[in-house]
Order: sequence, then structure tokens, then C-alpha cells
Amino acid sequence: MDEFTAISRAREFVRKVNSDAVPVSVEAYAKELGAKLKYESDMKDGEDGCSTELNGKLIIAVNARTLPQRQRYTICHEIAHAVLGLPTEHEGASGSWRKHPNEVLCDTFAAELLLPFDKFRPLVDEETPGFAAVNSLAETFEASLAATASRFAFVTAAPLAYVLSEGGKVKYCARSRALRDMKAWVPLNGSLPAESLSARVRGGYRNDGPQEIDADTWFANWEGGGMLVEDARHLAAYDQTLSLIWFEDGDAAASQPDRLLTFERDGLNELDGELPWPGNKKRRR
Repeated sequence: MDEFTAISRAREFVRKVNSDAVPVSVEAYAKELGAKLKYESDMKDGEDGCSTELNGKLIIAVNARTLPQRQRYTICHEIAHAVLGLPTEHEGASGSWRKHPNEVLCDTFAAELLLPFDKFRPLVDEETPGFAAVNSLAETFEASLAATASRFAFVTAAPLAYVLSEGGKVKYCARSRALRDMKAWVPLNGSLPAESLSARVRGGYRNDGPQEIDADTWFANWEGGGMLVEDARHLAAYDQTLSLIWFEDGDAAASQPDRLLTFERDGLNELDGELPWPGNKKRRR
């Protein structure tokens, strides 16, 4: 299965539910699938949820001690496994950024459920890039800031990238189509650029809003010149830094068709935008 198929089937599933609700009702998604949701308080730390079949009925159990946004994502991810018919694959080193293709496809499916393209894209088009907009959208759709920022980059017409770093190392980058067309790319696994706002915010600098920075500060082998606008947030509890970088020149943001694969990953998916929870995390099926 490829991402085109996963996204197509996710959008078909959303149409079946046929709800105009924002935020979307994950309970309505579960009902469409005939699944029962159980919120459990005795799951281990680091276990988001699991799904099993009992007497022919799908049971999705969710860790009630995780954040509500995380619970919503977990439900959508487990629905993805059921709809796509993909088994859970969480084998590998604990804390690894790399994910099995099955999990990446289910995260892609979950993104379409949690932040539906037809509802999310028009709101993105109305917003000025930056974390003020992303935070507002995250609250509207009851999704995490990281997930919403990643999705923002996926659908925006602006030449924009979302970068997630952990421990000061760049681990994930989502680029809009317009930025890809400009052949601007952020190298993975390297350190945050020392001159970047993101590096300063991680070091304790108080961010009062987006700032301009030379484009070649972020982009590898960049010869186009120009200035980027950068905005950043640091999540000290996880030592994660969330960065948005974009060109303000409207002429550079060419109109674009609906597209599917517009992001790079080092084992991290388009929706999730978060580090794996610590511990040996597996979803039972």
C-alpha cells in the first residue's frame, strides 16, 4: 500500500461520516467503524492505546492518563489500522525515530481524520504563517501543536517548512509544495543552526514573535539568497524545538494542486510530529 491509497481511503472514510463538526468527532468515526472506545487508567506509562477484537467487535482502548489531544490521535491511528487492514508493527529499539511503513501509513490516515483536508485547508489559507495561527488551529481542531504545525506545512500554499528538533538535533522537516518547487531543503540529523531563532529559544531566549533570518542559515546548498521569517517554540519537558520558516514574498508561493507526499521523514510521520513516548511501546491487536 502507498500513501496515495491511504489518503484516498481516509478521505472516503471522512465522507462516509459526513459530519461538519469542528473539531471532528472521533466518537463518530468509531461509530462508523462499529468500534467501542474504552478509556483506561491502568495502562503503562508510554502506552497510548491498543485495539483488539472481542466477539467480532473492535475494541479501541485508550490511555486515559495521556493528554486529550493524544487520545484523539490514538483513536484515529487505531481506526487506520482497522480500515487499512495493516497489522501493528512496533518492533525496534525503544525511542527510535524510525517507524515501520505500516505505522507511517496509519499516521498519514490519522492526519486526514483528525485534521480533514476539506475543513483544515480553507482555514490555513486565511491565516498568516506563524505559531499564533498554528496554536489557534490546534485549539480549533483539538490537536497537538506539533501535529497541527506539520499539517499546516503540508497544506499551505506559502513557501514554508515546519522543522522539529530534539535535543538540538533536527529530526523532521515538512515542506510545502511551494518550498519544494524552490528546491529549498533542511538537512536532517544535524544541529539547529547556531544563528537561528530556534537555537536561541532552546537556549532560553524569550521569543517575542517571528524574526527575519538569512535563508542560507537553514537551507543546505542554498544559492537563492533572500530572507526567511522564522518562528519557534521550545517544549522544555521533551527538549523539543518546533520551528516554522517561510518566505513572505507572495510571488514565490505559486498556486499548487492537491498533493500527497510533500514531506521528508527520519522515521517520523506527517501527522504525529512528536517523539515516541519512552518505554517499550507496543499496540496490541
